[in-house]
Amino acid sequence: MREYQHSPNADSYGLEAVQKLGLHPEQVFKTLVVSDDNSLFVGIIPVSNQLNLKLMAQVLGVKKVRMAEKRRVEIVTGYLVGGVSPIGQKKRLPTIIDTTAQGFKTIHVSAGKRGLEMELSASSLQRLTDAAFALIAT
Repeated sequence: MREYQHSPNADSYGLEAVQKLGLHPEQVFKTLVVSDDNSLFVGIIPVSNQLNLKLMAQVLGVKKVRMAEKRRVEIVTGYLVGGVSPIGQKKRLPTIIDTTAQGFKTIHVSAGKRGLEMELSASSLQRLTDAAFALIAT
């Protein structure tokens, strides 16, 4: 676990972690929640990238996804946006980890609150979240 003083004025929670902890942006991953008309899904991508919604939908086998509403994300995951951890969510959601994670010995993800990051291997994250790896970031 790595902790830092979170600034409420930060524009990007992930990039704030990169800067304050001296990490490489390619190794710090953000947990994003998307929805189709019925379900929620998790995409885990580097903070230096954007989630490609078309790729995410293709991987999930659904027609279209969009970013989920903040309030719904917080209710379903049990975490505040900016501190959503892929691990320990109130309801386990189908999860996709961007393939770039496999290129590193370890990656960093939110540990469940703003200002707290955890370091683990991509394979450990996959096992803990029952995730699949796929190209979802651009």
